[in-house]
Amino acid sequence: MLQQQPAETKKKRWLPVPNNSIWLGLVIPGAGQIYNHKYWKLPIIYGGFLGCTYALTWNTKMYKDYSQAYLDIMDDDPNTKSYEDFLPPNADISGQEERYKEIFRKRKDLYRRQRDLSIFAFIGVYLLSVIDAYVDAELSDFDISKDLGL
Repeated sequence: MLQQQPAETKKKRWLPVPNNSIWLGLVIPGAGQIYNHKYWKLPIIYGGFLGCTYALTWNTKMYKDYSQAYLDIMDDDPNTKSYEDFLPPNADISGQEERYKEIFRKRKDLYRRQRDLSIFAFIGVYLLSVIDAYVDAELSDFDISKDLGL
């Protein structure tokens, strides 16, 4: 004789394993959130990565441009004038070379610093996504019912 299953079977609730979410998040950014079934966090994570990527490429480009301009204004070769691209049209810097050399040096240093900070921000977004996946997996079994007592 076959046993009948009760009419009301409890559906087993799936709980993520925190270590799995860490490893998935380390291998593929955002995979820990997918594993935890928190899909709404993906646009936030990938938006952070896109913002950091944009900042990194912009600051790298500006650093290279200002570095070249600084090198060109420092040498005595009249054929290297890339620094003129940063000056207003028909600007005459004769007699003010030292001032412009200092401006180009400071801007070159500024964009190098911002490029380096963009790299740290990129790493920070990556680590935050892994930490978020771990914490979310750890707290997925946290009791939030109304009947909380000591």
